[in-house]
Amino acid sequence: MSALLLMTTSSVDAQTKAQAETTNQLPKVYFFKEISSENLVKIYEALGRKAEGKVAVKLSTGEPGNNNYLNPNLIKDLVQKINGTIIECNTAYGGGRTNTEAHLKAAADHGFTAIAPVDIMDAEGEVALPVNGGKHLKEDYVGKNFLNYDFTVVLSHFKGHPMAGFGGALKNISIGIASSTGKAWIHSAGKTRSQADVWNDLPHQDIFQESMAEASKAIIDHVGDKILYISVANNLSVDRDCVATPEDPKMGDIGILASLDPVALDRACIDLVRASEDHGKIHLIERIDSRNGMHNLEYAEQLGIGSQKYELVKLD
Repeated sequence: MSALLLMTTSSVDAQTKAQAETTNQLPKVYFFKEISSENLVKIYEALGRKAEGKVAVKLSTGEPGNNNYLNPNLIKDLVQKINGTIIECNTAYGGGRTNTEAHLKAAADHGFTAIAPVDIMDAEGEVALPVNGGKHLKEDYVGKNFLNYDFTVVLSHFKGHPMAGFGGALKNISIGIASSTGKAWIHSAGKTRSQADVWNDLPHQDIFQESMAEASKAIIDHVGDKILYISVANNLSVDRDCVATPEDPKMGDIGILASLDPVALDRACIDLVRASEDHGKIHLIERIDSRNGMHNLEYAEQLGIGSQKYELVKLD
């Protein structure tokens, strides 16, 4: 009996050790329940990767009429701590940010130019970044000025999205860093860069999700480890910040999350929505699932740009 007991104990110890080693290898996603300027800075510091050199802060400046974008007063301390420049590209649809002049006005009206410089990166053109191993895209067209930056902080407002299902870190670097014509290129899965023609011949939803993931890979391959990801899950509308009159949020705020892995970060945001006791979550979940938003994460994982398995580290 004692020998059997010894073997069982050793087996359990070995299994526990193996599980611990696996956990240590998982990407960490840090989480603050309380959304504040102070916690935004703290979660950046928890990542342990310093934003140095000329720092780009990728966020959405928000469509005129939309008030769900990240509040400049919330992000000001972090953006100024890292001496960041807010970066954006023009949109590929009718709205208030289709050209640089209008886009800069929207950024000013929403308070972003008051806290940091704002660079509309495709104001003077675009460049192509290669997509390695993609099925749909061979290149990703981004704002030319993106090449001017040494480090990228991806500061996302996590929420729903009419086409993608949800908007988070991956969408922020794929569609968000793409030039105006580059956005059309992703939406069409590499068929056209025409902002007018793209909407007349959209691909299957799964192909669109895959094209976004491929564009994300182009960005990640380009920047290497000079990037980090922070998402604020508040004002959880089913609509993106690019919608002029979005649906009102139906569920309460979740918190601030951050990771060095964009796939893990997006998955953690979705997992917290699904685990929430807030009944209003059903609207956001329906939006994600009806657009097959999880396929974006599945394919991004296949491309090797992140993991859907992660360790959630709660901070207070």
